[in-house]
Amino acid sequence: MRRIEAKFAELKKRGEAALIPFVTAGDPDIETTLKILRALEKGGADCIELGIPFSDPTADGPTIQRSSERALKNGLSLPRIFRLVREFRRNSELPVILFGYFNPIFHYGLRKFCRQAAEAGVDGMLCVDLPPEESGELKRWTDDEGLDLIFLLSPTSGSDRIQQVARKGRGFIYYVSVTGVTGARGSFDGQLRSQLARVRKATSLPIGVGFGISTPQQASWIAGLADAAVVGSALVEKIEKAKGSTEKAQGAGRFVAQLKRAMRQIRRVPN
Repeated sequence: MRRIEAKFAELKKRGEAALIPFVTAGDPDIETTLKILRALEKGGADCIELGIPFSDPTADGPTIQRSSERALKNGLSLPRIFRLVREFRRNSELPVILFGYFNPIFHYGLRKFCRQAAEAGVDGMLCVDLPPEESGELKRWTDDEGLDLIFLLSPTSGSDRIQQVARKGRGFIYYVSVTGVTGARGSFDGQLRSQLARVRKATSLPIGVGFGISTPQQASWIAGLADAAVVGSALVEKIEKAKGSTEKAQGAGRFVAQLKRAMRQIRRVPN
């Protein structure tokens, strides 16, 4: 059983939803990112989304855009990200998912990217601007290397798209809670429960919800609806505001611990 599948199975037995924090690789530098990853695990993260910095992150709001800019100014590259994952993997079995855009992966070489990612210890890939109907070439290599290719759905997804994602996706389905870009929000669409139920009818894969979750209360509410809560911008903002490598890592770990404690208050009923 792959790490992502095993983690969701473990949590289901305990009646818990997964907490999946997102951080940008290399923000503010590789050494600090490694400290942050370790702090996230200690704080209770169940999986980690590791963002691949990109110069034109069209799905990301200003907070994550700034984190990409900081990382790219430091000369971050895909080989350095793979070395980071390899170093983290020396002392961890926590699932790691790379979150990025198709352009840098395509230019690096799809087969080369997937092979090196798998060798480093990556478990899954989420390519935010690659729709399932155009994913065949990348999926060929993720399948070959044992990587879970994760797809997104949103409130505007029709029945055909839901069926495609249900058929082609692996690991879990990432449900974008709102239309628009990433960023902390004060509230969510009142139709989210029914939207998730529609997706649930089409798949046995776990469903994670992201975009906008910023407080323990919101994470707890999502835990009652979905199989995972993905928290990105709120965490990246805390890292941005903290001073120094140690404070950034410790603050990230404390925030994740607060989110996870709140989520554990919700006892889930197995589907």
